[in-house]
Amino acid sequence: MTTRQVLYLSHGSPDLSLTDHPARTFLKELGGRLPKPSGALVSSAHFETPGLVVGGARQPETWHDFHGFPDALYRMRYPAPGMPETAERLVAALAASGIEAQLDPERALDHGIWSPLSLFWPQADVPLIPISVPTRMSTPAQLEIGVTLGRWAQQNDFMLIGSGAATHNLGDRHFVHDAPDTWARRFHDWVIDIAARGDLKAMQDWQAAAPYARYAHPTPEHFLPLLMCLGAMEGQPLHALHESFMYGNLSMLALGSEDLTQRLDSAAA
Repeated sequence: MTTRQVLYLSHGSPDLSLTDHPARTFLKELGGRLPKPSGALVSSAHFETPGLVVGGARQPETWHDFHGFPDALYRMRYPAPGMPETAERLVAALAASGIEAQLDPERALDHGIWSPLSLFWPQADVPLIPISVPTRMSTPAQLEIGVTLGRWAQQNDFMLIGSGAATHNLGDRHFVHDAPDTWARRFHDWVIDIAARGDLKAMQDWQAAAPYARYAHPTPEHFLPLLMCLGAMEGQPLHALHESFMYGNLSMLALGSEDLTQRLDSAAA
């Protein structure tokens, strides 16, 4: 297969857009170095559903799905347009591949989408289709969804973005952005290695195979967008584009497909 525009982002705290941090700098620079696609499919850890759901709002609202942050964050809006007719075609394409998906015509943009994309595409001028993480589906089924999404995105000049966190144990986060504990670093490094090798077999049983997996992800929703991205690559690698940590143990790892890394290299030349 040819390479695809696939990007996995660890979106961190909702206030990333207001916080001085290396991941914020990375996202702001990344958007300026990549050409914009015709649209983006965005799978967010904060769009949890039992089965697969596709967002089809024409002008999705900005959802402030968090509490206790500065007022400036609640005033932020990310008015990226939706694509309801295209979302319907995507649902039909999924059905043709044997994957049942429902259309949600009112789905808003949760902070897993608008927080990182407000840095990546600050003009909010790339149309978006939110994709849920189907928490009751098996790992093989989630990888297979990624295959179909990746092929569809490639055919339609869309970018496929997974927004989650490479590690996500908020109960063991630090109060400052200091060095991560051993468990966080080892799981983070495992993800980089498996993604670089496109090792889908290792991902089939990631909760048993990866070091500290169940501690790094007490619940799996922030890992599932990565499964979709790896499935989309069908054994092709995802390369580390950025590594840092927030609050000690919250990985801000970003991974990109060969197509994106080549575009970044061309932009830097």
